[in-house]
Amino acid sequence: MNLSQQEWEDQLEKDENAFILDVRTPEELEGGHIPNAVNIDFYLGQDFLNEVEKLDKGKNYYVYCRSGNRSGQACVIMNSVGFKNAYNLEGGFMNWEGEVIEE
Repeated sequence: MNLSQQEWEDQLEKDENAFILDVRTPEELEGGHIPNAVNIDFYLGQDFLNEVEKLDKGKNYYVYCRSGNRSGQACVIMNSVGFKNAYNLEGGFMNWEGEVIEE
């Protein structure tokens, strides 16, 4: 499910069961990240899926990448392996106006 920047931020703020997943590359992470995000690089292919499978399927996942494309694909993959709530950040980190942690 795609959420606008505002919807994503509003929903995340009220969600006690939230898990923020950053699917960008290590190089992209150098530009900063959303607070409390856990990074699993989407481009790892099978290793990405292996790492995602270790996550708690009962949580609500707020997924983002640079532009919203990979994170959308990641949500589809997560849904296909049993995750019920995976939310894609439309426009990704490029359009994020919330808090950012610089490395």
